[in-house]
Amino acid sequence: MNIRAKQPFRFYTRLHLSELTGLTASTLTQLLRYLKEVPGSCIYHHTHKFLQQHQYLSPEPPNDFAYWVSVILREEELGEKLASIDTVQFSNIRSLREKIVKTVEDYLKKNPLAKLRFAHEDEEFHFIKAISFLIPTNYTVYDLREFNEVLKKITIDSIYFHIFEARLRLEKPTNDFSNWIESSLGDKQLAQKISGLDPYTYTLEDLRKQLIRIIEKKIPAS
Repeated sequence: MNIRAKQPFRFYTRLHLSELTGLTASTLTQLLRYLKEVPGSCIYHHTHKFLQQHQYLSPEPPNDFAYWVSVILREEELGEKLASIDTVQFSNIRSLREKIVKTVEDYLKKNPLAKLRFAHEDEEFHFIKAISFLIPTNYTVYDLREFNEVLKKITIDSIYFHIFEARLRLEKPTNDFSNWIESSLGDKQLAQKISGLDPYTYTLEDLRKQLIRIIEKKIPAS
């Protein structure tokens, strides 16, 4: 039986703008200070920019902090530590920021001479913040079959918002899809299967395919 949801699901999409904050760092000490002060949208931008701008390419999102530390300051060890931070384990920007800050702090304690490394004038780290505008789409669905059909044709920006942005920036306990499937359709098993996906290991188009594949197995035959 195709269960009707208690509450319909409304698909949203988002427009994304990047804005310079005017804050720049030329040393690890300066980077650390700003890491503690900048808005969460900065941390989000510098850890998720790749997913937002290159959705069809490699699913491994480079970390801007790791890149700058490794390539510009030549602190490869710290760069590796920053690059190895598992973004998916963090449910909010606050805890992700704390992990990045602690990683830099611990490194500086063990390597005090790293404070003396300076970036050249044209190679400073420029902090950029992400600005998102949420836009409701025309798609509202009431059951899993309708949900799956819309999932096949919505933009990847919509998928990005409901999987990544809603969970991390808005500090929701899970992604929007899993939340709706469990709370309105009562299918906890399907919700857990979707939330168990590591979205950072897929391009957004591949993630769409995975979601459709999982959901289609739960849709009753006509």
